[in-house]
Amino acid sequence: MASLHEQIGELRSHFLSDLKEASHSKDLENLKVKYLGKKGPIQALMLELKNCNSTERPLFGKLINDLKEELLSHCDHSLARLKQTELNDRLKEEWLDATLPGRASHKGRLHPITQVLNRVVDILIGMGFSVQLGPDVDTDYYNFEGLNFAADHPARDMQDTFYLAEQESLLLRTHTSNVQVHAMENLAPPIRIIAPGRCFRNEDISARSHVFFHQVEGFYIDRNVTFADLFATMDEFLSKLLGEKVETRYRPSYFPFVEPGLEVDVKCISCKGSGCRICKHTGWLEILGAGMVHPNVLKKGNIDPEVYSGYAWGMGIERLTMLLHDIKDIRLFTNNDLRFLEQFS
Repeated sequence: MASLHEQIGELRSHFLSDLKEASHSKDLENLKVKYLGKKGPIQALMLELKNCNSTERPLFGKLINDLKEELLSHCDHSLARLKQTELNDRLKEEWLDATLPGRASHKGRLHPITQVLNRVVDILIGMGFSVQLGPDVDTDYYNFEGLNFAADHPARDMQDTFYLAEQESLLLRTHTSNVQVHAMENLAPPIRIIAPGRCFRNEDISARSHVFFHQVEGFYIDRNVTFADLFATMDEFLSKLLGEKVETRYRPSYFPFVEPGLEVDVKCISCKGSGCRICKHTGWLEILGAGMVHPNVLKKGNIDPEVYSGYAWGMGIERLTMLLHDIKDIRLFTNNDLRFLEQFS
């Protein structure tokens, strides 16, 4: 067994010699694998123990374990020292001035449609309206019939409305006016709500129209609500929205769910009414449609039109955003072009 003593001594000498040659942390990692790995000489010595007699085996087993611990200690200490040296050298090469300002992080921002929608909702909440949400997918009753649309109204046609193929009574709502009908079923007058949300219409996508858009519906039902209340609300809302006292114009128009109905225009915020490209040289901008709630709509909602009256109005957020920012193409809102979106802080 003297040969095993000699093997241990020679192994220690070879290791220490190789250790002196290691000048990089990778060299030490390779050295550790070479001597202490599963196929290394330490493991080979452990296999030699089976050739020892039972009295000598514990002694040589201890010697081999001590050698293993000694080599492992040398590797760990030398590796830590070399890694620190390499880190110091790297820091010298990659020196930076910590007093310089750091790189600015890229911050996200709200989509321009969301910004304008939030602004509209905030103003109306401040005027006493509460927010009511409705389903994007609804029945024909809530989208059309409950709002006094005739059975042969063109809006019901397949070329204008997205019907679900599985069940033709379900459709993608064409306006947020469907929330009116839900609100009358679930709330008792007085009802003073707004309904923001997405709408869908089967239209050709162009610079001025899209298959989906956003709308805010306003709805107020109470005793003795008159046209004067509607006019006052519109004047106050539009003045807050556009940041100044604006001149409004009301034109007669037709909507199935209001009677009488009207279109609301404001004096062009760009040219102040003198005429420009934005207002098509008319001096006026069309903002929204409105009117007094039709008695048939109140009856559908189980509200007595002899006791209660109300007004409703709706506006498209995309159109409003285009007017506020002089945007000529509605498709820019959905193209996800950062060059366009980053302009809106």
